[in-house]
Amino acid sequence: MKIEFENEIIECNVIYGNREKISIQIDSLGFITVKAPNGTSEAVIVKAVEHHGKKIVDKLHLIAEARNKPRTKEYQEQGKFLHLGKEYFLNELIDTAGLDEEELKKNLKKFYFNSCKKVIGERIKSYQAQLKVKPKSIEIEDSRTKWGSCSSSKNLTFNYRLAMAPIDVIDYVIVHELCHLLHMNHDRSFWRRVGSIMPDYKEKEEYLARHGQAMTL
Repeated sequence: MKIEFENEIIECNVIYGNREKISIQIDSLGFITVKAPNGTSEAVIVKAVEHHGKKIVDKLHLIAEARNKPRTKEYQEQGKFLHLGKEYFLNELIDTAGLDEEELKKNLKKFYFNSCKKVIGERIKSYQAQLKVKPKSIEIEDSRTKWGSCSSSKNLTFNYRLAMAPIDVIDYVIVHELCHLLHMNHDRSFWRRVGSIMPDYKEKEEYLARHGQAMTL
């Protein structure tokens, strides 16, 4: 369900059940779940979300700000950078000889782009087979706001910074986006499908929430 509040779109996953009151939860990645009593009308749910709209929007902004806040990096041979969940000295990842800071940044970013493309290209095949889906295209991009995305035309994009994450976290983002080929929103059916492939997906979300700030150049 999508609700507009003060020019912001609040996207909610609504779950009905045997309960007395409506509750609203926001997880570490900014996904919003509204739990409502069976038979609750859409109008009542919209009113409840709007009632807490400012708090919800403020929290979503804080989550995005924390995730995207840059960190200062040391672009020298002994500077440390993440690759597939582990820290490496810069000269273990790329050739640093005779390069200035701008050249090091450029080459390191290229390294991550290539690594991300290779890993995702290898890992996505088995999950496509399990889910019986096939994206129209797969691209690697530079994004400050998304780890991955799926367009309505079945084009998948992945953030090059995923090359800094552990393989199992990369797998989660792959599964997440492939499941959007079956369910374009974050409804109950979507999360059920994600969980059928990766039961511990919430742990992967938590990793991205905790370490996303460090996964930057």
